[in-house]
Amino acid sequence: MNLPVAPPAFDATAGARSRAGRGVDIAAGCGLVFLELIALVLIAGAWFMSGFTLDPQDDVEADPLGVYLGVAGGVGVLAVVAAAFAARAGAMVTVVSQGVMAALIAALVFGGAVLQNHEDNREPPRNACADSPSAPWCNG
Repeated sequence: MNLPVAPPAFDATAGARSRAGRGVDIAAGCGLVFLELIALVLIAGAWFMSGFTLDPQDDVEADPLGVYLGVAGGVGVLAVVAAAFAARAGAMVTVVSQGVMAALIAALVFGGAVLQNHEDNREPPRNACADSPSAPWCNG
């Protein structure tokens, strides 16, 4: 006896995109966050070491933050690119972790720019009165 065969009501395999495995997704997300944090610590350490000296008689100022903020912004751009590639692969944990890292790096870069602007406008340069005695902060 031949029974009639109905077509499948729903075929989940037709046109489905392959998703990244959950374990690989979590490992990639954690690994990228770890590498980005190491990069940010190295950038902050390089900035700190630019103004560090062991000589108590030496008066050293740290470098301006501009270059270091640019490099940190580059790490943020890499986080956005990694999130885009992860979204294409269907790795949602990596997308979220890279999105959070990109937002944190953007806040760090914006805060650093505001801090540098505040420092630049707060104090006059050290020998400003010798260079231009008519500056408003010089006392005649």
